[in-house]
Amino acid sequence: MATSNARPDAAAARRQYEPYLKAAWGMKNYWYPALFTHELAEGDTKGVTIAGVPILLRRTAAGVFALRDQCLHRGVTMSVRPKCFSEDTVTCWYHGFTYDLASGTLKTIIGAPNDPLVGNARLQTYPVRELAGIIFVFVGDDDYAPLPDLADDLPVRLPDDYEFRSPHPMDENVVVLGIHRTGNANWRLAVENGFDPGHQIMHRDAQVILSQNLAFPLGLNPTSPEAITVYGEDGTGPVGIMNEWHSGHYDLVMHNDELDLHPFGTGSVLGLRTSMYLPGVLMVENWPRRGLTQLEWYVPVDGNRHEYWEVILAVCNTEAELKKFKYEYEHLWLPIALHDFNDDDLFAREQMERFYSVDGGVGWDDEQLCGMDAVITGWRKLVSRHNRGIQTPQTHPSPRLG
Repeated sequence: MATSNARPDAAAARRQYEPYLKAAWGMKNYWYPALFTHELAEGDTKGVTIAGVPILLRRTAAGVFALRDQCLHRGVTMSVRPKCFSEDTVTCWYHGFTYDLASGTLKTIIGAPNDPLVGNARLQTYPVRELAGIIFVFVGDDDYAPLPDLADDLPVRLPDDYEFRSPHPMDENVVVLGIHRTGNANWRLAVENGFDPGHQIMHRDAQVILSQNLAFPLGLNPTSPEAITVYGEDGTGPVGIMNEWHSGHYDLVMHNDELDLHPFGTGSVLGLRTSMYLPGVLMVENWPRRGLTQLEWYVPVDGNRHEYWEVILAVCNTEAELKKFKYEYEHLWLPIALHDFNDDDLFAREQMERFYSVDGGVGWDDEQLCGMDAVITGWRKLVSRHNRGIQTPQTHPSPRLG
């Protein structure tokens, strides 16, 4: 076993977020994005993996259904060769086990319709919601109740009269455009990279920064507890943590005397602010420009990978506004914000993964955090206190319930 050189006070801090350190496979009993609406046309069947759980999604005229993508018979993945002989069922391509989409009940076995298993076995099903062009699936315990509102697993919806309010997924006439791709790093490293106030130097010469002549700080260091706002401690609404960058409680570092480094630009984005919410969704207000919002989800796939969701929101009240936003997204924000800027973040996470995954996760003991990491330790403690469940490793998942 490796010997940790961490300071005693760091070890004490770690004890306050021990559940977080056990959450390599993510959290359960939460709403996660699974697919964009346009990725699942009527009649389509696709498979995704969330927190180690294989999930089959199928859209019919009645809506979108989700059930465990693992046949009870021999455990094969059904979505790799989906067969649907009726509107309300899905059939395993291997031996013909056929399941009701809504309940997961085994309705028949094509070659053995009188087998005692028929009607007496079922696959777990998962609640589904669609919002703003995204299909969300509630992934967790079969008997978890009451079912949380989707709004509780999204960022806070700021007051309409807030001076710098930017779009929210639940706004009227909101349009969401974006991508998702797999990152080769644990979801926790992705989350902590997403709202890390100390990694601005990595983005100093990013296209989205230079093209807008922005004076992106070299770093942001909290100077008081008021630098961070925590949501959801009272048990209502989203649970999250917000960087109050412009509150006067952060030291915005604009010059490093030792290296004579400073931002290239001189401009600023009014209202730019980041916050992170359980189960791992980032909100960046007024980014990549004022009046837009960027959301990112870091959906655990397994212990070493996450599905990285990057979307930009705009409120479009007219066809002209919609056309303009789509054009800007395709020709500007997609290449310079979601790719050039965020490609660096993906690279950084993968480099951290090399350290944090060594010898079963020794990196979590050997990290040396500093003052600017206060929001990261705050996030870890928040997750440890308020999670609805830590997902157990799913290296050998069984299709059986319970």
